[in-house]
Amino acid sequence: MIESTYGNRTHPADDPMERLGAIVRDTVARGGSVLMPAFAVGRTQALLLVLQRLKAAGEIPQDLPIVVDSPMAVEATALYRRHAADLRVPRREMTRLVDGVRLVTAVEQSMRLSRSRWPMVLISASGMATGGRVLHHLKAMAPDPRHHIVFAGFQVGGSRGARLVAGEREVKVHGEMVPVRASVSSLEGFSGHADAGELLDWLGRLQRAPSLVRVVHGEPDASDTLRARIQQRFGWRVQVAGYGEAVTA
Repeated sequence: MIESTYGNRTHPADDPMERLGAIVRDTVARGGSVLMPAFAVGRTQALLLVLQRLKAAGEIPQDLPIVVDSPMAVEATALYRRHAADLRVPRREMTRLVDGVRLVTAVEQSMRLSRSRWPMVLISASGMATGGRVLHHLKAMAPDPRHHIVFAGFQVGGSRGARLVAGEREVKVHGEMVPVRASVSSLEGFSGHADAGELLDWLGRLQRAPSLVRVVHGEPDASDTLRARIQQRFGWRVQVAGYGEAVTA
């Protein structure tokens, strides 16, 4: 079985860390904040690491507030730091992961963040803006052209995040249509999913050909494109798993 999230495309060649640094600098310069909808486990911690590296390199202001507003993300971050020895990230970076970072769990603190007039980087769940505290921040920040909304992960078709990345200038939040005047960017390079080329390269390292490859976890076009590419490159038997299909080994 092989996933196919990016089975029909490759990740952009530019450096997502450099792009994020440029976005933060430009947004702060015009008095705005960067809102990053992010998955609470894994993605939030990766973004914190990148932001700390940008600060250390002088690419973004040292005194720029970084805020994590997600109880689950706060708890997950504590677990990552507690088990730093099991990670490939240098321990010294994990030790400083939350230096100068405000970790928000209380509802009252979260509500005050949306009313803040000071530039910051605000990370909040959920990653596709389908629920969670990020919706309150999105509702408050999307109408203001000073702000920038940055998605650092795959956005499933039909999700609020996907519609924003596609350029929709109005989205429904809590039953209310909210105008989108803030800038919106997608940094696919931060995704935890391999792209089409990487998936094919991984398959190419198998010691022997599988009797059957089942393509899963992808939008229909991405899954079918990867199926065709696997057949063309390797000549293997490939099927796209159907919804609700049962497979007996």
